[in-house]
Amino acid sequence: MKTHHDDGVVRLTFDRPDARNALTTETASDLADAIDAATPEENDAIVITGAGDAFSAGGDLEALAEIPDSSQAAYEQVTETFGRVVEAMLASPVPIVAKVNGDAIGAGLSIVALADIAVAAADARFSCAFVRLGLLPDTGGTVMLPHIIGLRAAKRLAFTGEFIDADRAADLELVNETVPADELDDQVAAIVAQLAAGPTATIGLMKQAMHENLGRSWNDGLDYENLLQAQARTSAAHEEGVTAFLEGRDPAFE
Repeated sequence: MKTHHDDGVVRLTFDRPDARNALTTETASDLADAIDAATPEENDAIVITGAGDAFSAGGDLEALAEIPDSSQAAYEQVTETFGRVVEAMLASPVPIVAKVNGDAIGAGLSIVALADIAVAAADARFSCAFVRLGLLPDTGGTVMLPHIIGLRAAKRLAFTGEFIDADRAADLELVNETVPADELDDQVAAIVAQLAAGPTATIGLMKQAMHENLGRSWNDGLDYENLLQAQARTSAAHEEGVTAFLEGRDPAFE
């Protein structure tokens, strides 16, 4: 995996185009490490994409072909690699954008679902392919897909492993939007510019509140929202936002 830092943006590229960017346990660990290292003080956004004509074909079957000798060993392997990707993506206070340049299959689809914002090339395809290998959707697939696209749609994708096109993925809200392939770079750049102009730490609090409140009751969720809002209201970003409004100018968040 390639990691490139560009003016506050962490650009992560799955870089095995000959293998359609299939993911090894090493790739998963590198991805989690890179996301964990990003901070709102230094970074405005994280962009994940693939080299060549695929986003990611999912787990590398040759690299993962050795079957663990026990359920405990399998649990530890998944938790320490692809499980770390889920934890890193859900917890990162820096917004994550999936730039889906081509097919997203298996764990590749799960990573798209975990991203905060996803934009797909119009010719990209998506498949929750785990069922073909006798496996459950992992890398957060059973957690995020029902939340994002709904339970029935998630069951159909998971149970059948069928492919859907980018327009259908957008209809299901698996991705925010689709654009012609030659416009993907520009559209993602525009979104990153919007994020960079915003208060990154506050965006991180928004993400934290939304994720933490997924499983809470209304009362508990509102209480947690109020707790984080209290943090935001005492921040330099809020002070700048109010000052800019009163002075009739755009805010200049640090």
